[in-house]
This record gives sequence, structure tokens and C-alpha cells, in this order.
Amino acid sequence: MMTVAAIVSLRNLPLSAEYGLASIFYLGVSALVFFIPIALTTAELATTWPNAGGNYAWVSEAFGKPVGFFAIWMAWMETIAWFPAILAFTAAMLAHLLEPLFPGLLHSQFFYFGVIITVFWGATFVNFLGIETSGWVSSLGVLSGTLIPGVLIIVLGVWWVAMGHPTAIEFSFKALVPEFRLDSMVLWSGILFGLAGVEIAAFHIREAKNPQRDYPRALALAAILILSISILGTLAIAVVVPQADISLLSGVIQAFKVFFDHFSLGWAVPIIACLVLIGSLAGINTWTIGPAKGLLATAEDGFLPAYLKRTNRFNVPTGMLIFQASLGTLLSLVFLWMDSHSAAYWVLTALSAQFTMTQYMLVFASAIRLRYSQSGAKRTFAVPGGKVGMWIVGVVGIVACLIGFLIIYIPPSQLETGDQGLYQGMLFFSFLVLSLFPVLFSLRRKQGREFI
Repeated sequence: MMTVAAIVSLRNLPLSAEYGLASIFYLGVSALVFFIPIALTTAELATTWPNAGGNYAWVSEAFGKPVGFFAIWMAWMETIAWFPAILAFTAAMLAHLLEPLFPGLLHSQFFYFGVIITVFWGATFVNFLGIETSGWVSSLGVLSGTLIPGVLIIVLGVWWVAMGHPTAIEFSFKALVPEFRLDSMVLWSGILFGLAGVEIAAFHIREAKNPQRDYPRALALAAILILSISILGTLAIAVVVPQADISLLSGVIQAFKVFFDHFSLGWAVPIIACLVLIGSLAGINTWTIGPAKGLLATAEDGFLPAYLKRTNRFNVPTGMLIFQASLGTLLSLVFLWMDSHSAAYWVLTALSAQFTMTQYMLVFASAIRLRYSQSGAKRTFAVPGGKVGMWIVGVVGIVACLIGFLIIYIPPSQLETGDQGLYQGMLFFSFLVLSLFPVLFSLRRKQGREFI
């Protein structure tokens, strides 16, 4: 259930709904080549090296602390690029609530940008008070903003098809098989990114009575639940919203509107939007401080400049949170630059996916190396098949991540992203610049100096 809670999110459903029935194929392949390899690998690493630091500890054991620092920086950058995307989803829900009073908000670039930076900085300052102050918000939000609307949209989708209502997708074997064109496969990277996060549950595997037996069972059950929720939720949107009309930000509400209008319950749409908004805010609140505190573990090894190490009396890394909010604000400018909210949302998702794929490739490579460099380490849980099994799982995972990383640079045919060269240049330049910070910090550390 921890794995399911860490991965399942309503905001991911419209993206996979772009593929219609073929989303079943993409989600299934993603589970086999990405989700399961990550789950097995991180479970082995988390039980063998359970100390704080996560991928920083694992990659450091394999390749040294500078590379480990680079890996956890990638994980942090993934979160920073993700923030504006999930905040845009939040802005879309708020726009649906306010649209009756202020027509045009759904298409206002300045409204989206204003909501993003307001909520981002608001969550940043709230977390200055410590995790206890806002912890109850997260618990309430997950229940009301994810579970309730998620179950409801699946029930409505199943009912819609069972009652023989017209659908926006074709149910056939031909529709199940996707078009294997690169420009139509690009959104698969977003689906991969949506399945990231399984390592959160792997950290707790040592608490299992028999990890070698129980974890694979838990993983199998989690995979079934995640795929079931993702597939049924995706199809619930796809059956009532034509592919050409699906908004990556408002797809969930678009589907609910069709369902509720059928029952003359249009007044209930704002209620659902309010629930999803609460769930989104809860997720933002949870992730604002978590990754920043994870990176703080590298401070003891002298990687971070003094201003990023600053903490307040609640032991909150205030300097890092301000730096995080500042970078997120800069990335949010994409909503002022691009005419399409869906395209802007995709650009930020693609950038975040690049950091995700990079850090996971380092984790897979570390697991393979540690099977040789520290073969005698006690592994409470080990990837089945010995070293051969680890090679198979690691290589499959690395190849999937590499494809997911490279294919992003092809503009998706489902979205209008503008000039191809500008799109590719923006992704590459943003990734390169944000990746230079850990290199510069590591060089300064090696020279015994520090940024002011």
C-alpha cells in the first residue's frame, strides 16, 4: 500500500489517456522494464545499506561520494522540475472552481503562473515551521483528493461502457497495439516518470518478517493494484473525452463533466475539482521539504555551500528551500512563454523525467558494481538469480531509462510544442545548466574551497 500511495496520482491519468486503448500496452511494458526492475534493485540496496541518504549512499558505495552527490542532486532536480507541473495541475483545478465567477481563467497564462508561484512560495514558508505543523494536511488530502475521486471516476467509466454508451475510443485488438512511430511514442517517457517512486517503500523492507519471500509478493500485488488503477482510470477518461480534446491538466475534470452532465449533475463538477485541488496541495506540501532534507545528508561530507546548509530552530533547511523555490519559479516561466498549457506541462514533465532517468541509471549501475566490489555484504533481500539476475534486471532498467531519456527530445505528435529546435534546445540547456551545480560544488570541495 505504501508503494501504491507513492506512485498513484490522478494527474498522471490524462497523459496516458492520450494513447487510448493502447495505454494498456504502454503501462504494461513500463511495469516490466521499469517499475519492477527499480523495485527489485532498490529493495536490495535499501536492505544492504539502510543508512540515511538513499541513492546518495548507494551510488557513493559503488562509485565514490562525488558521483553519489551527483545522483542525489538529480533526484532533487527531478522534484524541482516536477513542482511547477503539479502546481499547474493545481491551478487548473482552481480555475475550474472560479470559472463561473471569472470566465477565461482556464486559458489565462498569467493566472496559471500566479497560482504556481503563490502556492510554491506559500508551501515553502509553511514548511519553515517544521513537518509536524503541516503533516495532517497531507493525510487528509491523500484520502479526499486521490482515493475518493479516483475510485469514483473508475466506477463511472466502467458503468458508462457497461451501459453501452458511445465511447471516444475503439475497443479492438488493433486499437490495443500502438503506432510505433517515435513522435507518437514520446509520451511514454511521461508514463515511465509516473511510475517512479517505488524506492520509498523499499526503505522499509527490513521490517518485513521474511523479505526474500514477502517483498516479491508485495511487489506483485502492488503492481497489480497500480496497473489496475492506472489503466481503469486512464480508460475512464479516454472513453468520454476525444483524444484531440484531452487536456493534460484538466483531463480528469473533463471526464467528470461528461459523466455528471449525463445525470444533470453539472453542479457537482466544482466539488470534485475542490477535492482534487486538496489532494494536489497535500502532495505539494509533502514533497516541498522531503527531498531538500534528503540532500542535506550530503552537507556532512562538505558538498554544499554554506548558504544551502542553513537550518532554523525546527531543523528545516531554509536556505535550500529558498533556493528550491527560486529555481522552481524560473522553470514556471514556461507557462508565460508557451501558448498551450498542456505543452508547457509536458515540457516540465519531460525535464523532470530526464533527471529521473539519469539518477535511476546510476542506481542500476551501482547495484551491478556492488555485486562484485562488495559481494560479501549481507543482503537481507537480493535480486533473484545471483549476479546474472542482477545483470539482467540492471541492463533492462538502464536501457529503458536511456530510451526514456533520449526519446523526450522528439516533439510529441499529440501536442503542439512550437519550433522543434527551440523545444529541444530548451530541454537540453535546462538539463545541462541544472546538472552543472553538483559538478562545480564537487570541484570546490576537492580544492578545499566553498562558494560564498
